[in-house]
Formats: sequence, C-alpha cells, structure tokens
Amino acid sequence: MSDVSNGMSARDLSRATGARWVKSSRSGPTGGNCVEVAFLADGQVAVRHSRHPSGPALVFSAPEWDAFVGGAKDGEFG
Repeated sequence: MSDVSNGMSARDLSRATGARWVKSSRSGPTGGNCVEVAFLADGQVAVRHSRHPSGPALVFSAPEWDAFVGGAKDGEFG
C-alpha cells in the first residue's frame, strides 16, 4: 500500500484500500468531536474526523497505534 500516506483524503484512502470506517465507541451521541478508525489490510490504522469524512486521514503503523491506545487507557492525555 505504498499509495497510502498521512494527510491524504480519507475518501481517496477508502478508494485505494477499501477501508471501512468505524466510529469510536467513546464518541458521544450528539455528533461532536468524534473520530472514526479504519484497520487497513497491511496492519496500519487510519483515523479521520467523523464530521469531515472526506477530509485528511492520519495513518499509523500498528506499533504506533498500540502505543496511542495504551497511553489513552493509562490516562496520559488528560
């Protein structure tokens, strides 16, 4: 998936990879600041803002994603 890069349009990423976006279970019911993730076939994880589904996507390697999730669970981000 060499055509996947940080900041690319989430729509383009979906077209290139067939990504299926899932809203975070921690997202509120009012549609506020919600994120969606897509687990890509090569093990990478993409993130986008649910209010801007065609906007830019951030793409993380599996170890980067695991470190982020671990930090969030440990309360490292406030």
